[in-house]
Amino acid sequence: MKLFYTFALLLLCSSTFAQTTILKGKVLDASDSFSLPGATLRLEETNRHTVSDATGSFEFLGVPVGTYTITVNYMGYQVYRKEVTTNGKQENIQILLQPLSHSLDEISVIGDIAKGQAKALNQQKNNSNITNIISSDQVGRFPDQNIGDALKRVPGITMQNDQGEARNIIIRGLSPELNSVTINGDRIPSAEGDNRNVQMDLIPADMISSIEVNKTLTPDMDADAIGGSVNLVTRAVPNKQRFSATMSGGYAPIRGKGLYNGALVYGNRFMDNKLGVVVSGTLQAQNFGSDNVEATWKQEDGRTFMSEMDIRKYDVQRIRRSVSLATDYEIDSRNRIELNAIYNWRDDRENRYRTRYTGLTWNDDIQSYTGRVRRQTKGGIGNSLNDNTRLETQKVMNFSVKGEHLLSSVVDLDWAASYSKALEDRPNERYIQYQSPNNIRLDQDLSDTYRPLVVDPYQDNSIFNLHQLTENHNYTAEDEFGFKANVRFPFSVISDQKGRIRVGTRLRAKTKSRDNIFYNYAPTTAFGNMSTLPLENWSGENYAAGSQYTPGSFVDKRFLGGLDFANPALFTQTTKPDEYLAVNYNAKELIFANYIRWDQNITERTSMIIGARMELTKIDYTGNYVEGEEDLLGAVNNKNNYINILPSISFKHDVTNDFILRAAYTTSLARPNYYALAPYVNSVPEDREITAGNPNLKATYSHNFDFMAENYFQNVGLVSGGVFYKRMKNFIYNYSDVNYTNAKFASAFPGISNPIPVDATDQWTFVQARNGENVDVYGLEVAFQRQLDFLPGKFLKGFGVYANYTFIKSVAKGITNDDGEERTGLGLPRTAPHMFNASISWENSRFSARLSSNFAAAYLDEIGDSEFTDAYYDKQFFLDANASYKITPKLRIFGEANNLTNQPLRYYQGSKDLMRQLEYYRARYTLGLKFDL
Repeated sequence: MKLFYTFALLLLCSSTFAQTTILKGKVLDASDSFSLPGATLRLEETNRHTVSDATGSFEFLGVPVGTYTITVNYMGYQVYRKEVTTNGKQENIQILLQPLSHSLDEISVIGDIAKGQAKALNQQKNNSNITNIISSDQVGRFPDQNIGDALKRVPGITMQNDQGEARNIIIRGLSPELNSVTINGDRIPSAEGDNRNVQMDLIPADMISSIEVNKTLTPDMDADAIGGSVNLVTRAVPNKQRFSATMSGGYAPIRGKGLYNGALVYGNRFMDNKLGVVVSGTLQAQNFGSDNVEATWKQEDGRTFMSEMDIRKYDVQRIRRSVSLATDYEIDSRNRIELNAIYNWRDDRENRYRTRYTGLTWNDDIQSYTGRVRRQTKGGIGNSLNDNTRLETQKVMNFSVKGEHLLSSVVDLDWAASYSKALEDRPNERYIQYQSPNNIRLDQDLSDTYRPLVVDPYQDNSIFNLHQLTENHNYTAEDEFGFKANVRFPFSVISDQKGRIRVGTRLRAKTKSRDNIFYNYAPTTAFGNMSTLPLENWSGENYAAGSQYTPGSFVDKRFLGGLDFANPALFTQTTKPDEYLAVNYNAKELIFANYIRWDQNITERTSMIIGARMELTKIDYTGNYVEGEEDLLGAVNNKNNYINILPSISFKHDVTNDFILRAAYTTSLARPNYYALAPYVNSVPEDREITAGNPNLKATYSHNFDFMAENYFQNVGLVSGGVFYKRMKNFIYNYSDVNYTNAKFASAFPGISNPIPVDATDQWTFVQARNGENVDVYGLEVAFQRQLDFLPGKFLKGFGVYANYTFIKSVAKGITNDDGEERTGLGLPRTAPHMFNASISWENSRFSARLSSNFAAAYLDEIGDSEFTDAYYDKQFFLDANASYKITPKLRIFGEANNLTNQPLRYYQGSKDLMRQLEYYRARYTLGLKFDL
């Protein structure tokens, strides 16, 4: 392969410059000089055509000397035509497009909302693969604070929430670990310890220029994206000076506190336009919370009841900070270099007050349930950083340098080097828990299992005594160094048709580690019962889940934060190994890839991409062998490597200029989660259970088939429909064996002493991630968006509609229950069968408004050991609204309202009626000003 690259490069560099021209330029909006990506440009006298990139730039290579008519088509804009003459020297032209409009006494079709849709749809139309694009203009027209909330508007995407904000992305029904997220094409590491998930609520929406959701891959793209790949494109350097400022304030009724947001953007070009710089910054400070009820259900002696129940109150302060820098420098007409950097930093300060009813069992003597009540305060040290709260800091950063070089009039080279890092730090996290005596009477009201209730008459705080007093420090970090290089040159086997070959190489070097520590503290002078300490009391009044739920009394967070654990005269410190030994690990991965991609126009309207990618993966993982959850018997190391060959072929056919058919067969993979690969072993004799990592897990390999039909409307719109099918081999699930023996362990873990006592019975349970056989996923997507410019009158012409629907069905094979028997009728976890988005908008030259909805049906989230213990994510319906008014052409006032339906996060167990979690956030409201120069 290296010999092939060398030969190709030498051959191409020898190409002649004589009698050919490089034609370069930019496509801009004539009204504001903003770049227009996705424009189709043609030289009419030839079959040459190209598409403008994310900055509006384009180039025609190797154009023979002569006179040509260049035409530019851009949805929502007038067709552009200009005659150009080439003379063997490089030509640079600027193309200014005028928006479509009706007669002077009617509104312009391209208003603010339509402009954003036009940018997105033009890119989507001209991409070679199946994608969905969201431009920054579109994001600004939805009331979305972060990238996750913006993504849930895309067909085939649903999000899992955290504290009312979209966090984990599910694409086409496939869970977060089966998808990938990049910034400007560079992979984003994960700040979480167990998995590869990227936290989509970490990055503010207004830091991004556009969001590209790639649902099919081409050979030059990283292959680990079975569901899809999300690429976040940061702001590009503007074509002239730009200054923008946004300030807003809001209100979160759940806690009656404020929301504060601010953003600045400045960009300009210097040194005779050779150097461009843009700097962006965002600060979001939000105070909110949630009201939460959770339950675990059990069946015993013909009864279905709660074995455990929680009532929780969360108070949250979430501060997001983000800064980015983008620069480009044109060294000369053939060489260009870029430098990009983005730094995102989120602090979550949280206090949680939890009442837990645990050990609930039926007592025949009193004909009721008995158990124990525990009241816990979560907080942190009372310093200026934690401020008596649990502080969780998450940071994600990316730094990259890229080069673009024309090696000849027909050959170009691009390369990029990047460094990315993500971390999560939770210092001085503290818990204090008091508990009641055991086996006290706790009646259960199960008349409504959607909102079940434990009857708690125990409001006398003197019956509660100290149970736990702890502090921990959790730290996870992942970094990745990446390098890639690509060479592109012409190659066509069909006369008079455009063809080109692209070859490239890619290196990704990753490291990830989790380093947690956990301490128990015992006061040297015993604390009294809970009534002797400073308390906070939370009644059920205004509790979002219902006033019947009363959190009760808890130790004051300030008392917990003020305890001097470092003073041995006051507290005795002991480590708690069962909380951290088995979860700590170190991981190294090296991924090396080569690819070849051939783009060939078969006819004027039909094009093909065929190619293959080879990825070599090397892993080196170290975990801990732990016995009894507390005894470290040693470290376990495992190394492994494997190669994946990933072929693909795709077709695009333009039936007309606006009606497009796409078909693709692609292959992709998903590597196992980090912790699933870590070679740890944890033996818990008292529970007769062994859990273990599985460093021999295979990557899931998927064969993907896609067909899509799209019809675009010149006055900005789209109607599309498509189907897809995925066959995933070696999918990963949690395996459970309740009859585990020494012999089985010795076979699975040679060289490690048996953790099961020789005289033990065979009733131990072993839990480990395993590869299943296969999963079949079938899907259907339809979408419609259109400015209703065909309606009569100014008012009706101002309306626009945006809607999409996705249907998904999956069938999984090779999943076993705790008896080792295969379970049938199961689909792939986290596959929502129905997803629907809809919005209606209206705008004129000064005012715009939009009402938006988002729906996802209930779906299986976790597979238990039986149907009764399976966990489901319940259906969700969100309704959001926003509006803006231009006070002047440069100053806008806007308002936003989120979650007007007060949609809770709800899980259920086995049956829809058996509530497992019910968490409310209430609506949020924001009012602000935006200044754009």
